Amino acid sequence: MSRKLLTAGLVGSLLLLAAETVAGELWVGAAVADITPSEPVALDGQFELRISHKAATPITANVVALESRQGDRSLDAAVMVSCDLVVISDLLLDKVHQAVQKRLPSLDLKKLFLNATHTHTAPVTRPGVYDIPKTGVMQVEAYCGFAAEPIADAIEKAWQGRKPGTVSWGLAHAAVAENRRATYADGHAVMYGKTDCPDFRGLEGCEDHDVGTLFFWNDAGKLIAMAVNVSCPSQEVEGNSNINADFWHPVRQSLRKRYGPDVCVLGWAGAAGDQSPHLMYRKQAEERMRALRKLTRPEELARRIVAAVDETFDAVQSDRHANVPLIHKVETLQLPMRLVTEAEYAQVKAAIAAEKPSQMRDRWQEQVLKRYERQKADPHPVSETEIHVLRIGDVAICTNTFELFTDYGVRMKARSLAVQTFVIQLVGGGGPFCYLPTERAVRGGGYSAIVQSNLITPDGGQMLVDRTVALIDSLWAKPTEETK
Repeated sequence: MSRKLLTAGLVGSLLLLAAETVAGELWVGAAVADITPSEPVALDGQFELRISHKAATPITANVVALESRQGDRSLDAAVMVSCDLVVISDLLLDKVHQAVQKRLPSLDLKKLFLNATHTHTAPVTRPGVYDIPKTGVMQVEAYCGFAAEPIADAIEKAWQGRKPGTVSWGLAHAAVAENRRATYADGHAVMYGKTDCPDFRGLEGCEDHDVGTLFFWNDAGKLIAMAVNVSCPSQEVEGNSNINADFWHPVRQSLRKRYGPDVCVLGWAGAAGDQSPHLMYRKQAEERMRALRKLTRPEELARRIVAAVDETFDAVQSDRHANVPLIHKVETLQLPMRLVTEAEYAQVKAAIAAEKPSQMRDRWQEQVLKRYERQKADPHPVSETEIHVLRIGDVAICTNTFELFTDYGVRMKARSLAVQTFVIQLVGGGGPFCYLPTERAVRGGGYSAIVQSNLITPDGGQMLVDRTVALIDSLWAKPTEETK
């Protein structure tokens, strides 16, 4: 046998081994947990304290557990949990980890991630943010302990109930979010700024109307779960004072009417730090159409999302895959922190002295002063953040902890080697929950792009994009010239 043929044979064997290592039989499990408290609770998402005494809708945690197998050998796994919350705090995540470890001691917790849909009408999970009354209201630690148990139960049920299954994926579009940063003739920007004035010049950034959907079937061919990716936070009813899952509740209601009452629906908010479902212009025309349809605003948004899911399902339902690559990578990045200038330091001190006392607003301002003092000893500060990157068949899923401006998500999707890329923001663990704006937004200023709103620089945002894309592309690594 010639050296060339021997080399080709070895390369072929290695490639076959790699293919066998990557592709395996897909096992799927799903479960849903109710995390609605029965007691009064403080709501997160606004500067002022709000106490909810009842729930307008339930809030839930929706779980999909995946494993790739070759015979009895596990190749890789992913447990994905979507929660109707503002953020997944470290406190909540720690309690979930502890509860899961008791139930499933062999499960690698690195293969588990929780994301928040970012409804602004959900219980507070971050201690010390609000001055919550000590009596008559569920405390933050108590709520996190309460929610962790049903979440862990659902994770256990999904993991223990996994069976051979199939997956499909697809893409449609719906106008759900609008860019919420209005720009003006002098170059400044304002979140939710007026657009019906002569100096209005446009909305600052792009909008992403993708509705990406993953469908999961069990071995009997029954649809058991889906993940729906929309680049929009669920905050249409954000100013209300009752617990509310926002538009994800009517989305799930409608999808379960169509696809079965037990279908688990994961809501994934894509990169949407500068996006919102609130109308920025053409308001009268939009409201007229909504009224003619006799829908609330959350129901109108749900109508659009569900139509996109239906359109996708019709096209991909026969394109199911039982043997797919499932690869799950987790990495901790160190991103450069935004430095606080002397002018910003002075401005924040003046604002604290002038503003009406508010625990959340004061904390928001005071963390800037602490960062300024830290810079004196550490002039190049960094912040750690954890990201997950998954491959499921031809699909990539990538996560981040931020309210990530949409431009960054578009960059990831545009550069990814995957056929379709899902971006999920506000995934808990190992990083800050704050806006990550672009350079353009920082120049425009305003809430979401000022130093109080940001911890990471736009350069750090680009580093996040570059590393995420590199990890995605590594899961589609092509043979080198020597091995072709």
